Amino acid sequence: MTDGFEFTRDGEVARLTFTRPEKMNAITYGMWSAIPDVVARVEADPAIKVLVLTGAGAHFSAGADISEFRDLRSTADAAETYDKAVDGAVAALTASRKPTVAMIQGNCIGGGCQISVACDFRFAAEGSRFGITPAKLGIVYHFDSTRQLVSLVGPANAKYFLLSGELVDARRAREIGLLNDVFPADELETSTAKFVETLASRSQASVRGMNRIIEKIVAGQQESDAEVDEIRLGALHGEDYAEGVAAFLARRPPKFTYR
Repeated sequence: MTDGFEFTRDGEVARLTFTRPEKMNAITYGMWSAIPDVVARVEADPAIKVLVLTGAGAHFSAGADISEFRDLRSTADAAETYDKAVDGAVAALTASRKPTVAMIQGNCIGGGCQISVACDFRFAAEGSRFGITPAKLGIVYHFDSTRQLVSLVGPANAKYFLLSGELVDARRAREIGLLNDVFPADELETSTAKFVETLASRSQASVRGMNRIIEKIVAGQQESDAEVDEIRLGALHGEDYAEGVAAFLARRPPKFTYR
């Protein structure tokens, strides 16, 4: 595992923790580059149903490690190489069929916020702060990440974030749709775990199929296609569908087996 990360698993749940608390979990080039491999590892493991991302210590992540920029973004070619690593990390999280959950405390700024937006769900502790700050660095934000942000918070709020670089608190982030929910700091872990347990208990054929369809819609697709038809038909003929209907009629909890 790359320096700056800790990858653990507990039953059906994997966790990727940023482990640079002395740097407020700033994300290095090596960390950006490693995220696709982490996601691939989760996707390939049939026993894992959900990936949780969080930060060690007081913060989720203060963003990209700007101390690397003088060396790794000093020319146009170098910046392009660096950006490919960022784009690859965002693309991997976005394309994950298995749900990804950002569990956020403290600062979630710049690249840290970018990572959280690429996840399927975001839960935060009261007192967390959010912002995306390319305008403070003379950088134009990534297209796919901008699209994801606009789809979450709308164009007006996306412009507020990207053009001003100002930070908002967790309450405001929840109001505009950036967060799914906000909890007292001492309840964040248990409340997130409860939701993750819910995700793991649902039909994974449904969860992963719908996750893919939503991804296509957010990317701008307007109509169904052969892949969507295949996903829906496969679910209809799958064991989870038969079990779900049988459990509903018998008034018992379903025991889904899809992996």
